[in-house]
Amino acid sequence: MSNTFADIFRDEVLSQPSVLTTSSSTPQNLTLTYGDLKAQISSFISQALSLLNSSHFPGLPIASMLPNGIECLVAFLGTALMRSIPAPLNPAMKQSEVEFYLEDSSSKILLVPANTSFDSHEGVLAAKKLGVQIWTITWKSDTGISLSPLDPNATVSSAPEPDFASVLPSDVALLLHTSGTTGRPKDRTFVVMPMFHVHGLIGSIMSTLISGGSVVLPPRYSASAFWDEYIESKSTWYSAVPTIHQIQLQTKIPENLPKIRFIRSCSASLAPSVLEKLEKNFNAPVLEAYAMTEASHQMCSNPIPPAQHKAGSVGKPQGIELAILDDAGHRVHLGEVCIRGDNVTSGYLNNPSANASSFTKIFDSSTSNAEQDDPSSPNAGKLWFRTGDQGYLDSDGYLFLTGRIKELINRGGEKISPLEIDAVLLNCPGVSEAISFGVDDPLYGQEVYAAVIPNEDSKSLTESDVKEFVAKHLAKFKVPKVVYISDFLPKTATGKIQRKVVAEYFTGKKSQ
Repeated sequence: MSNTFADIFRDEVLSQPSVLTTSSSTPQNLTLTYGDLKAQISSFISQALSLLNSSHFPGLPIASMLPNGIECLVAFLGTALMRSIPAPLNPAMKQSEVEFYLEDSSSKILLVPANTSFDSHEGVLAAKKLGVQIWTITWKSDTGISLSPLDPNATVSSAPEPDFASVLPSDVALLLHTSGTTGRPKDRTFVVMPMFHVHGLIGSIMSTLISGGSVVLPPRYSASAFWDEYIESKSTWYSAVPTIHQIQLQTKIPENLPKIRFIRSCSASLAPSVLEKLEKNFNAPVLEAYAMTEASHQMCSNPIPPAQHKAGSVGKPQGIELAILDDAGHRVHLGEVCIRGDNVTSGYLNNPSANASSFTKIFDSSTSNAEQDDPSSPNAGKLWFRTGDQGYLDSDGYLFLTGRIKELINRGGEKISPLEIDAVLLNCPGVSEAISFGVDDPLYGQEVYAAVIPNEDSKSLTESDVKEFVAKHLAKFKVPKVVYISDFLPKTATGKIQRKVVAEYFTGKKSQ
């Protein structure tokens, strides 16, 4: 194997299904084999090279603002397999945001859907302002993928036949901004997360394709349509953020609930109580994982049964080395989670100060303070990436996260993990969603605050109810001083709840 995306298209899988669309997708109910997908990617590359003329070179960044679908997947794989760098952007971004990302990534081309309203599209306006070429992409019923320049005067030349063999393992295959067997494959993932996010693109799609499975591409996540399309497409697993899992727990469970091989949760902490409800209601193991963009997504995961998966843990390291270090680079039991491996980024683009603070060596904690490294490790000589997460490893090697180091609440010198408070809040009767956060306080430095959303049948839930419940399970200094009862928690485009954003939303103050 070449250890590149070209390995997806092994001879033994070419006749097997790779991508399926749903009845709400465009195009509807389409099935592509791996051979079909390879042909469409080759077509994309030929068209792209024709539009680029002689200006193509390995490492050319190509940005895109595409919704989930066939076009988005073909554009991503086609860009990578022509040795350019895919840089997918959130289609909901505003012009100023797109301008920043286009400039920051040095992208020369922006891909947008052909049915775009070009006069008002935020990405098109940004690209025109910066002089970035704009290409449109669509799926035609007779020929499949189709690229066109927005500029009617653009020149188009002939292009050589695409050759996946020229792709190198060292080629950069993705630029994101951070906030097999020969038998018939049994895995089919239903894609819930957006494809501009590493969770959807790598955690769901690429992991499935490299294993010879199939991916189902609805145009977007819809709680009301989820189970119908999941069952109709004969999917076997899905991966989502905890917020979406909580939404699914509040939707009606179908009587013909299929056998689910597993449910994966990632990108934010999953409370043990939510994990328990998911497993009970959906009769499937829930595998909590730990991932970040800087590690090409997954770093740790709980294993599939019969191996043990532990509630509250993000599992064991997967494909990386992991160490718990203090600020000085010494090994400790509770400290910052640090990682290294082939999948870990070599650094941030155009940000030397972030690179300097984000990587470290391991040092002996004795007086010599000499550098420590394991010469037998395949990663020997590599620096360790600081994740910014605090945690510890138990005796079985399972990682438990206690919170983001910058999110720990420092109340009068007591360091409080908001994850611990979140877990209790989510066990409180009548609470559907919850989050705790720190707010500046003149006496203690910070105070514990929280916000909760009641269940539909618990609208009479009060702040006192929540405080009294938390006080029964946690020390007094961890009980929130203020609890906001709300019907809304601000979320990111990928469904994450960020403590700083929530704190500012409810208090108007910036949390530390």
